[in-house]
Amino acid sequence: MRYLALLKAARPTTPPPPELMAAIMKLGEDATNAGSLLDTAGLAPSATGSRVSLSQGKLAVTDGPFAEAKEIISYALYEVRTKEEVMEWTSRFMQLHRDLWPGWEGDAEILKVMGPEDFASPA
Repeated sequence: MRYLALLKAARPTTPPPPELMAAIMKLGEDATNAGSLLDTAGLAPSATGSRVSLSQGKLAVTDGPFAEAKEIISYALYEVRTKEEVMEWTSRFMQLHRDLWPGWEGDAEILKVMGPEDFASPA
């Protein structure tokens, strides 16, 4: 099963500590070596993006920035056997932030990526 973890946080006023970045790289290596991590990347601020909306049959394009209090700042795509596995990897990632960047706050949302198993016909 594939899961997408989205990291949301307020844009910090200071760069992340080097120790945090090193620990994140190590965790990424561990997850990749375990066969769980497929891809990860940081995301540019919403000011560089756009939103395409459909409402009442009409399309509208809105350029960023968007008004959300927290922005999606990175993602990780995992392939794991259970939801508990992705929750463990994501918790470890968040614990690094707690331990190595005092005062940082954010959320990680874990979403299942639909696969063939989600569309199988009932037997």
